[in-house]
Amino acid sequence: MTRLSVNINKVALLRNARGGNLPNLVQVARDCEIFGAEGITVHPRPDQRHVRFDDIPALRAVVTTEFNIEGNPTPEFLDLVLANPPHQCTLVPDATDQLTSDHGWDTLRHADFLRDVTATLHQKGIRVSLFVDPDPRMVEGAKATGADRVELYTGPYTHDFSGDPARAMAPYTEAALAANALGIGLNAGHDLNMDNLRYFQEHCPGLLEVSIGHALLADALYYGLANTIRMYRRLLAGNP
Repeated sequence: MTRLSVNINKVALLRNARGGNLPNLVQVARDCEIFGAEGITVHPRPDQRHVRFDDIPALRAVVTTEFNIEGNPTPEFLDLVLANPPHQCTLVPDATDQLTSDHGWDTLRHADFLRDVTATLHQKGIRVSLFVDPDPRMVEGAKATGADRVELYTGPYTHDFSGDPARAMAPYTEAALAANALGIGLNAGHDLNMDNLRYFQEHCPGLLEVSIGHALLADALYYGLANTIRMYRRLLAGNP
């Protein structure tokens, strides 16, 4: 069954808006796990507008499920990850001033760089996932770098889903089949929500994990955090 990793970046954004420690990011991470999250995802950006670099040691100390750190593998980011080894590191080609992730790696063009970074992370026993667009060539390129998984960037799917779900999903199914054939693990994330998640999972064979933050926390404003996590888990289990 597909695992749910909760991205808590927007919790940190709310905290940072007023300074101090409300909401308490570490406590929210603990509570998400208590409520059923099967992983905690963070994406510390260079401007530190969400989760900050100095949050990582405290989170690493308390997360008991799977800790996934996302980010652009700059020297500063890699130093942070290697000093606080997570279970998984998802490499994302974000620009320093980027509002949110909006494209995956060109794993062919950046093959040598990604191969070196992957090898460095593997030395610490960290599983490596590469954020890629739903293109079998990019999946094949990721496999060649030695990465353990790919995370399919689902932004285009979520944008086009309401108009034509089958057409929006088609490239993702193709990429998933390529990943399965190559023997590389398969994650997905970006703007997945309660409307489009179940359809995506049903048509994405071999999907191991989804990382969801913005939509889940927006839903939690109405349903509560504990109930919302249970609702997403039910969707992933195939229940209405």
